[in-house]
Amino acid sequence: MFQEVRWHGRGGQGAWTASELFAKAAVHEGKYIQSFPEFGPERMGAPLRAFTRISDKPINLHCAIYTPNVAVVLDPTLLKAVPVTEGLPEDGILVVNTRESPAEVRKQLNLTGRKVWTIPATDIAVKIIGKPITNTAMLGTVARAVSIVSLESIEKAIKERFPLKIAEKNVQVIKIAYKEAKSE
Repeated sequence: MFQEVRWHGRGGQGAWTASELFAKAAVHEGKYIQSFPEFGPERMGAPLRAFTRISDKPINLHCAIYTPNVAVVLDPTLLKAVPVTEGLPEDGILVVNTRESPAEVRKQLNLTGRKVWTIPATDIAVKIIGKPITNTAMLGTVARAVSIVSLESIEKAIKERFPLKIAEKNVQVIKIAYKEAKSE
């Protein structure tokens, strides 16, 4: 098993944190990982990418991810701003934070062959956490979309990373997103 996930977000939205938490969840399952961001001196709100590699064997590749198995978009405005599906193979998976349906995203991006998952992550985060930080909702959706790491391992990584009250709210966000994610 060798999976690559590319996270698209804006500075301050938690894309890199999501990548790290996803990787940490994989470590709990005995897998090898890499997690790293790609950004320069950008300001808060500037587009950035983060990357996660997960494998059953040691990973000797050290570069950006150009053909991800999964592309995750934390901010729907990035669909028009950056090429989020670049390099995503025909059997790849696109996960988008949006109120739109997977069919609407597919049409907007003129996608064929790729599986599309959508979740109103911002709405869920604001309701539960009180802030539009969508990374944990996206983790829940990715857990449902692909069988790379379990929801339980993601929850464990969250509880290790955050203080108890913050962790509990984020676990709630993850579970809601896991349940409410839609695909086509």
